[in-house]
Amino acid sequence: MAGRRAFLTATAAVAAAAPLAAPARAAQAAGPRKRPPGADLRAILREIDADRVEAVVRKLASFGTRHTLSSQTDPVRGIGAARDWIFQELQSYAAASGGRMTVELQSFVQPVSPRIPVPTTITNVIATLRGSVTPERVYVVTGHYDSRATDVLDATSDAPGADDDASGVAVVMELARVLATRQPDATLVFAAVAGEEQGLYGSDHMAQAYRDANTDIQAMFSNDIVGTGDPGDGTRPDPRTVRLFVEGVPTSETAAQANTRRSVGGENDGPSRQLGRFVEEVAENPQTGMDVRVVWRRDRYLRGSDHISFLLRGYPAARFTEPRENFAHEHQDVRVVDGVQYGDLVEFCDFPYIARVARVNAATLWSLSQAPGTPRGVVIDTTQLTNETTLRWQAGAEPDLAGYEVVWRETTAPDWEHVIKVGNVTTVTVDISKDNVLFGVRAVDRAGNRSPAAAPLPG
Repeated sequence: MAGRRAFLTATAAVAAAAPLAAPARAAQAAGPRKRPPGADLRAILREIDADRVEAVVRKLASFGTRHTLSSQTDPVRGIGAARDWIFQELQSYAAASGGRMTVELQSFVQPVSPRIPVPTTITNVIATLRGSVTPERVYVVTGHYDSRATDVLDATSDAPGADDDASGVAVVMELARVLATRQPDATLVFAAVAGEEQGLYGSDHMAQAYRDANTDIQAMFSNDIVGTGDPGDGTRPDPRTVRLFVEGVPTSETAAQANTRRSVGGENDGPSRQLGRFVEEVAENPQTGMDVRVVWRRDRYLRGSDHISFLLRGYPAARFTEPRENFAHEHQDVRVVDGVQYGDLVEFCDFPYIARVARVNAATLWSLSQAPGTPRGVVIDTTQLTNETTLRWQAGAEPDLAGYEVVWRETTAPDWEHVIKVGNVTTVTVDISKDNVLFGVRAVDRAGNRSPAAAPLPG
């Protein structure tokens, strides 16, 4: 079946022309589609430094606690000291950017809520590297710099938060340091957010601010608990794997959208699922040294991270986390019980592992920023009964856009199986029944960089 479809033909034409006017093109196999990094990305990956990652994790743990309710004025202990240090470090990276990177403290007062007993100022530290070609297109990466002990309201006990989530902040800061000297086509945002342990408050405020500004965020990644591939619980270490949680049915799906999905499918084709496929394509290579285990869930059972704040606003988002967690090292007072060490201590982190996770993030963000944006307005023509399939989409605005590719797969297949290059057009008709397979459209630039695919909606 798959071999036969590999030789199906397609026709393409611009929207103003007859859809069958262009010559037929032979389909090609679309997978596996591991994309080797180019010279610029290989240089970026080489610069990511495990020693610098270690220094960040140790510094953040040295503040004793970074609880959201801890001191904001003590210069050496508490979340305020951590905030100020992160801000200063990011400013030092921005100094090498030639003015392209700016750093801000995004503060707001969180009212009383179940885990906030008194109105509390929460501050996100955000570094923005403005794109040089399509700056309106934005990609976001976060880690949360707050920590907690066993009691979620305990703001005084030691809560070093080395894995949860100094490791994620170290990833974000190392990315900011290395990429500050580059000129991505699109805008990259590196954020250390607060209030995560109390209810995702920092990322919630950040995501809403972007939504209020109608910011075109095409992908967001949370790095939360990415400290080690060895949980230290007697199981076999897995130092070359990172999990990526990607939802299927969009969190922001409306009732009308749900009715359409129940009729024609698409549970595995939301924008976040497409991000998961893209990450596997660009970030699994010898230069990162990692496998990405994509998990088709929004997050783990009973837990959640800052990507959910962006999903709620309709932004594609996903969460990186280590392959197996040790819950004695998370959300625990530092103590020894029956010879077992509890607490989120630096000694349980694997800094080369965190650096490899940073390389996965770097490969993903750089590849996204250098490729064209994800195609918009992709629809599949459902106005008539036919055994052919007509797809339409909006033309991209990138100056180096070369054209588009149509991808498809069996409805039971997890990844794209076939691809047709259709040129710089906005309409294509393929001689394949829309009833039998799932389609996507992706953009390609003149250098061969490809966007994530966009699945069509009926129209």
